[in-house]
Amino acid sequence: MEKFKLSKQSISKLDGVHPELVKVVHRAIELTDCDFRVLEGVRTKERQTRLVAAGASKTMNSKHLTGHAVDLAAIIDGQVRWDWPLYHQIAQAMRAAAIELSVGIIWGGVWDTPLNKIVDTEREMAEYAARMKAQGIKPLLDGPHFQLA
Repeated sequence: MEKFKLSKQSISKLDGVHPELVKVVHRAIELTDCDFRVLEGVRTKERQTRLVAAGASKTMNSKHLTGHAVDLAAIIDGQVRWDWPLYHQIAQAMRAAAIELSVGIIWGGVWDTPLNKIVDTEREMAEYAARMKAQGIKPLLDGPHFQLA
């Protein structure tokens, strides 16, 4: 398995992010089968306001505002990719790192169950979507998003 490292740019995007989450991201890049980069860590209130207005975020109570969340992007051949299977691979690496480091993590693919307790991300994501739909709620599936539990 090829080993990956965070780029200087990714490391800089972890500035201000909670140290426990930073540790998990650093360990996950060592464990992952899919390279990733940090897209975003801490957000300003102004940026969050713009994202909500554009429909790219659903809340002004984002964990990004307090440094308790990161967005990670899958990288294939140097390019960002949005294919769901890649985000399941990243989630599995984040899960393994979180368990190893005893840090509770919530993943944007399954908001109502700590990632540490999920074994099969694909199955659990489908079950989460079904639970939300049964309540008449459109499920928010945000594969790049990870936050402290």
